[in-house]
Amino acid sequence: MLPTLIVAMDTTALLLALPRLSADLGAGSVQQLWISDGYGFMVAGMVITMGTLGDRIGRRRLLITGAAAFAVLSVVAAFAADPLMLIVVRALLGIAGATLAPSTLALLTTMFPDARRRGKAIAVWATCQFTGGALGPVLAGSLLQHFWWGSVFLAAVPAMVLLVLAGPVLLPEFRADHAGRLDPASVGLSLAAVLLIVYGIKRLTVEGLSVVPAVVPIVGAALGWLFVRRQLRLDTPLLDLRLFRNRPFTAVIIALVLAGIAMAGTGLQVTQYLQSVLGFSPFASAVLFAPMGLGVAVGTMAAPALARRMKQTTAIAGGLVVSALGGLLLVGVDGASTLPLAMIGIAVLALGTGPLFALGTGLVVGSVPPERAGSAASMSETGSYLGGSLGFALLGVAAAVVYRDRMGGTSDSLAGAIAAGRHLPAGQATELLHSAREAFLAGLHVTGVVAAVIFAGTAVLIHTMRSATRTTPAALPDYEAARS
Repeated sequence: MLPTLIVAMDTTALLLALPRLSADLGAGSVQQLWISDGYGFMVAGMVITMGTLGDRIGRRRLLITGAAAFAVLSVVAAFAADPLMLIVVRALLGIAGATLAPSTLALLTTMFPDARRRGKAIAVWATCQFTGGALGPVLAGSLLQHFWWGSVFLAAVPAMVLLVLAGPVLLPEFRADHAGRLDPASVGLSLAAVLLIVYGIKRLTVEGLSVVPAVVPIVGAALGWLFVRRQLRLDTPLLDLRLFRNRPFTAVIIALVLAGIAMAGTGLQVTQYLQSVLGFSPFASAVLFAPMGLGVAVGTMAAPALARRMKQTTAIAGGLVVSALGGLLLVGVDGASTLPLAMIGIAVLALGTGPLFALGTGLVVGSVPPERAGSAASMSETGSYLGGSLGFALLGVAAAVVYRDRMGGTSDSLAGAIAAGRHLPAGQATELLHSAREAFLAGLHVTGVVAAVIFAGTAVLIHTMRSATRTTPAALPDYEAARS
């Protein structure tokens, strides 16, 4: 659980430290972008390779190696002397971080062969992941009140050192008997495809529809197509695409992507609501936004109990219906008086996704033989990363379109309106900001409705999966069929 918690915290903690470290290091706007996003880019790009590598060289070995590298690189990042050095170290930290999530998830299948106990373990694992994401900014804010920006990086070191020391004693080793060798071309294609797709989507979110951001994800998709073709021809592929013959496996992966889209999109809008509409500081906004991460954590912890009382697919679909209701609650959000409604909305929305992340992830790794668990775990993680990136882009663009329409094309964003208001007479500035905030809230309402539709559609997908699984013997995983 330690690396899962720390990696999730490291992903979000830098958001609050970025202004201070940028001032100390003299980082420009482009350098700040790479400092903040380089880590996530490399995690997303390398997780497929690392998940399969763990199956081949040993999951414990990969986990311990990654933890040791993470600890050393965290120290180097804390004492970085210039922006370029920090950018490089953050990218290397992303590679180290990519070893941790699939290794821990795959190791759980070895440590807990019993399906019920494995389900509980995966629920705790998912709880750590989302709790870490919620607590990262809060911890960073607390550290920054007393120490310099490098303390945000050093917070990961004790946990990683403990893992390096205790892991060889407490954790079992597992590697596939007939793993084969890694294919360098497949590694390069998977890395390039994921990086270009995620980077292009992020740039579309920031810059809007323009030539370069639009072309980059298309190139990434083309490389992804080449990657798929190569995997289908190899005897020992980097990513076993035969897993998608299992219909429950495929449905859960799609559901993870869709849930990531809805959660990331609503999260983006709510954090802007807290800061730009209500005027809270970044630290206060992080605290007020914590119910979203904590809601997922509560939902994942409750998932095993739900699975004992109903079918797993019923629990997942029911949870997604709850998430849809949470999205609809955001439609009622207005000014400061409705802040409690916004917090309840994101908490309910997140709570309902808990069964998907706990039980769905368990279905993914449990539907394959142990020697392929790392590959399955990497697909689960990649789906989540891709969904998050798409959510920022697609729902962010939808909200921006609504905003510009309500403003009659006079303003592109709420942040731009706030900046313009500083140069206007008081009366005009007040009128502009009132109109801009009303337009932003209209975009937030649309985002809530779209998220609700996505969650409801995903619930139908999971329900359809259950029916297909019950009526179609061919839908059963080959591994489970062989065991029975």
